[in-house]
Amino acid sequence: MTGNYVLTDARLATMASSDTPYGLIEDGAVAVSDGRIVWAGPREKLSADNFPWEQRSLGGRLVTPGLIDCHTHIVFGGNRAMEFEMRLNGASYEEVARAGGGIVSTVSATRTASLEDLVQGALPRLEALIAEGAAVVEVKSGYGLDLDTELNMLRAARRLGNLRPVTVKTTFLGAHATPGEYKGRDDDYIDQVCIPALRAAHAEGLVDAVDGFCENIAFSPAQIERVFKAAQELGLPVKLHAEQLSHQGGTALAADYGALSVDHVEYATEDDAKAMAASGSVAVILPGAFYTIRETQAPPIDHFREHGVPMALATDCNPGSSPLTSLLLTMNMGCTLFRMTPEEALAGVTRNAARALGLADRGQIAAGMRADLAVWDVETPAELAYRIGFNPLYTRIHEGTQ
Repeated sequence: MTGNYVLTDARLATMASSDTPYGLIEDGAVAVSDGRIVWAGPREKLSADNFPWEQRSLGGRLVTPGLIDCHTHIVFGGNRAMEFEMRLNGASYEEVARAGGGIVSTVSATRTASLEDLVQGALPRLEALIAEGAAVVEVKSGYGLDLDTELNMLRAARRLGNLRPVTVKTTFLGAHATPGEYKGRDDDYIDQVCIPALRAAHAEGLVDAVDGFCENIAFSPAQIERVFKAAQELGLPVKLHAEQLSHQGGTALAADYGALSVDHVEYATEDDAKAMAASGSVAVILPGAFYTIRETQAPPIDHFREHGVPMALATDCNPGSSPLTSLLLTMNMGCTLFRMTPEEALAGVTRNAARALGLADRGQIAAGMRADLAVWDVETPAELAYRIGFNPLYTRIHEGTQ
């Protein structure tokens, strides 16, 4: 479908502000023109005079905004199945990292991969997300840890968005880990590699946002702040991996810089939640990593609810701690592991995920939004989070085109 048309006989989970759960409209219609929604509401209020276009019945199916995966690392070389086995034999995520595994073990494979290798390796992961209704996918760098490979990863991410009908948002994550050649010299790596690579990537138009890993096995708040200051100088928004394995103070730093999101946040406190609420930062919940590394500290969902912190959900797809390529399973995990509600889960992969990427025109079914829609063979929106290993997607519309 392209051009101007009206979708009818649809149950709309608009995810817009409403007194009705999910912003649900039981018998709705959506008018689409040139890739944007120009009207959405109850079918009885649709004016044929205003929209004298072809009407296409969806047979009573549920329509949601196209799904958004706001935190992925899908561009990388190699895999880390051996580390999966190590963890099952008793090693912790921190022990694996300190033994030379973790992030740095992916670096050599990524450095030796060509641009085409990176693209072809990532395509199956991207296609798995698209097959479940994803319309927007964020992709981070961070497995190069040198200037050339960080740029190559971001180029690969940009190319993915040209090869498939999906919007790709790129995030520079040079402050992900310290490579072997800079072992023990974290500050030198930040100043001599990470920040220059960020400037070069920005000059090439490859960066939409800047991220870092603030953790006891990664970088301190002071080191991350230097990266944030460079991002600020370039006019780029920031986000942060923080409080995943310990409490290092990264959430407060991110809030001070008005971060789009703070991600993982298992060890975040109520004060962190208050700071995020004040800054408008989204809490990105990543149950795939929690599950894979067998974490026991759950993120403070109740504090986020109490203080009005928007919560997003994402796959965190990566080769080590979250080899997950299913947003539907992510929604189920958010509900089952963290007691999020199905409505919170759907908001987490639509409206709040859009906010975590700074996208004001995605994540809701409303006039003015991009016509990114997912059509489902389900009876209720809760089924999207309820089922395990089942994909009820009927069709997907990206920017008005099916």
